[in-house]
Amino acid sequence: MSKRSILPIAAGLVLIFAGAASAQDLFPDGPGMDILRTKCRNCHMPDRVTKVPGRASDAWEKLVNTMIGRGAPVTEDEVPILIEYLATNWPADKAVAAIHYDAVAPMAAHVRAEFTEWDVPTAASKPADPLAASDGAIWYAGQSANVLGRLDPKSGEVKEYQLKTLQSGPYGLAEDGSGNIWYTEKSKGQIGKIDPKTGSVTEYPLSNPGARDPHTPVVDQKGNVWFTVQDGNMIGRFATASGQTTFKNSPTPKSMPDGIALNSKGVPFFAEFGTNKLASVDPATMAIKEFALPDAAARPRRITIDANDVVWYTDYARGYVGRLDPATGAVKEWATPGGAKSMPYAIKAIGSDIWFSESGGTPATLVRFEPSTERFQTWNIPSGGGVVQSISATKDGNLALAESDANKIALVTITK
Repeated sequence: MSKRSILPIAAGLVLIFAGAASAQDLFPDGPGMDILRTKCRNCHMPDRVTKVPGRASDAWEKLVNTMIGRGAPVTEDEVPILIEYLATNWPADKAVAAIHYDAVAPMAAHVRAEFTEWDVPTAASKPADPLAASDGAIWYAGQSANVLGRLDPKSGEVKEYQLKTLQSGPYGLAEDGSGNIWYTEKSKGQIGKIDPKTGSVTEYPLSNPGARDPHTPVVDQKGNVWFTVQDGNMIGRFATASGQTTFKNSPTPKSMPDGIALNSKGVPFFAEFGTNKLASVDPATMAIKEFALPDAAARPRRITIDANDVVWYTDYARGYVGRLDPATGAVKEWATPGGAKSMPYAIKAIGSDIWFSESGGTPATLVRFEPSTERFQTWNIPSGGGVVQSISATKDGNLALAESDANKIALVTITK
């Protein structure tokens, strides 16, 4: 187990571009590139330097020192490297289009995030979606090891449960009202259930041969298990009372249903990763309603629903986090701090904040978005993280992560 308190990566330049900015990783190679990308991303995207007039070396030095005085964590050794990089690539005669500036609005509240990480017992098991259960445990699916794992964060004890079907590819997890853990077997076309009290595993083969790769599950208020079927292009519902499974094809061919979440009324929403759409499912009829996102290149991957039943999503392809109001169909998007190649993946609404992961860089990052001020805080994941596919909220408002490539589970404790 490793424990580390991490402060957010602080701001670099203070001016922000007025209007919708498309974050791009337009940074030339050089010793200062990583300094710029990792330490100038809290108030805005580090690509801001590509949109402002160039400066002479002494002007860049003055600005960098001003930012350090305001909290940017650039070390003494990094200062000359960063200044030379900026002055070389964005010199005084660098021409840019005329732009306008607005003052940066302060965040309503900054938070601290403390990461505690545990290795999972089986090497290279690639733990997938974590689940912060009601009893305080953190569950994970060991995709490559064919196990489900249970971590007790208080003791650090990890117990793994072998699944019945070999190479079943366990993936998403969900908890029902009785504390049972439901999971999908992505490689074998089954869903399963484990009773934490006894460790007994029950598997349910899916009745539709087209439902070959169940992906992400969620349990509704009636105990029904809803799940996406990615390559099969379906939504499934398993009625636990009757044992009956019902499927509905996604209206858009090859839409690749991915993340799924429930609103307060028990209505499932899901992301169509193969196209630029989100969708809802009528719980009574299973009729699907699609919501097209404004940009045809959008590829929403995971979703979360806030206390107002507003749907938030990560746009994996473009590097955006977005918000859909299903009542009006209105969509608003924000470029993520890591830029167009940040590959935002997992997302979770906790209180008034939106948390998401960026999987495109090394190390991977955890990002907090404050909707009221439209500002970000960013933390590097201590182990590197690899791909964080899902975030689960604990009952006390902290975060559980599964770090697939690092073979670790993490608990992120949030304090203000």
